Amino acid sequence: MTQESITQEIIQRFENLELNSIDSLLVLYDAQALFKDPFNEVTGKPAIQRIFTHMFDQVDNPRFIVTKHMAADNQVCLTWEFCFNFKNSSDEQQVIKGCTWLTLSRELLITEHRDYWDPAEELYEKIPLLGGFMRFLKKSLRA
Repeated sequence: MTQESITQEIIQRFENLELNSIDSLLVLYDAQALFKDPFNEVTGKPAIQRIFTHMFDQVDNPRFIVTKHMAADNQVCLTWEFCFNFKNSSDEQQVIKGCTWLTLSRELLITEHRDYWDPAEELYEKIPLLGGFMRFLKKSLRA
């Protein structure tokens, strides 16, 4: 398998991720892979599995759309949109834009998964009461 083919496989599994397909995504991870995002920092497949399972518990209809990717020297960068609905809400679909940086082993397994996105802009501002306060803070801090 080449780095480009594993990159395409990673994209396909993220874009088709469902609660019952988390295990097929985790096959692409090293047993001691590191995962870090704005809320979590864990090591190992069981801990990473809990994060993805928790995502399905917290939101309805979660879906990743990979918008761009780059791969070189056992590094993969994915830019994405995470689409979801707040649990038990008929509100419109929410979208968080972010980036994932993956480091691959020589065996082309993911050894590090690092997500970069701004929770203040992409999440907190969308929560009814908190959102108004966050927008006010943002406006008052602008130059």
